[in-house]
Amino acid sequence: MILLPISMSDRITEKDSKYTSLDKMSVYDLLRSINEEDKTVPDTIEKSLHRIETVVILISEKLRQGGRLFYLGAGTSGRLAIVDASELPPTYGLEHGRVIGLIAGGDEAIRKAVEFAEDDPEQGWKDLQSHGITKHDVVMGIAASGSTPYVVGAMKRCKEHNILTIGLTCNQDTALAKNVHYPIEIIVGPEVVTGSTRMKAGTAQKLVLNMISTSVMIQLGRVKGNKMVDMQMTNNKLIKRGTGILMDELNITAVEAGELLNKYGNVRKALEAARK
Repeated sequence: MILLPISMSDRITEKDSKYTSLDKMSVYDLLRSINEEDKTVPDTIEKSLHRIETVVILISEKLRQGGRLFYLGAGTSGRLAIVDASELPPTYGLEHGRVIGLIAGGDEAIRKAVEFAEDDPEQGWKDLQSHGITKHDVVMGIAASGSTPYVVGAMKRCKEHNILTIGLTCNQDTALAKNVHYPIEIIVGPEVVTGSTRMKAGTAQKLVLNMISTSVMIQLGRVKGNKMVDMQMTNNKLIKRGTGILMDELNITAVEAGELLNKYGNVRKALEAARK
């Protein structure tokens, strides 16, 4: 028999679903119920906008000074962290290694669960050390439960080494919140399927990560107006988008825009050269 922590029943994310007999619902009623719960997530996030604002300002300053942002999570939280970090270089031209996502169990855990990887309170710190973590960096621990040992243990060690820490959780008064400088608590309530935190909690985490990383990139000047001027030209869709931006901004033809893009490699450089 596996013994669960006594506090497990106190977690909001583990409370019993208000929807009973899911297995007897029609498909439409299932979808409607899930959709109704999903609608509550943005309103819940709105309550934490001021805290998220503070975090964006702090992260932006660290990155301006040459520091890095680390995301640390397990399971769904870790996968969301890696997705967010991996999308910044192609989308905003951010140098690889400036925002790093780490997941309990390593790269293997991105696709397949690694048993008990999240239960080691020392491994998160070891993973950060493998990247040469310093006080110039900032670390965001992500855990819907707020109690994942891999994440909480790493946050404790970061604070001991005067490294700025942020926590993103979907429960109140958690070990994670108590061991970071700036906790973000998005209390979305029980899941439709009891304890399935890849649902509302995962949605909340994804939305908050989107908000933070996008706002940080804008603060760092990676967006002009509403355009991604530093995106990498890694596929035809992005080349077409870049060509369109140059056409609109410079009032030139598609051929002229294409020639500029080919010559300078990205939208920002092409715009700067054309406007000299």
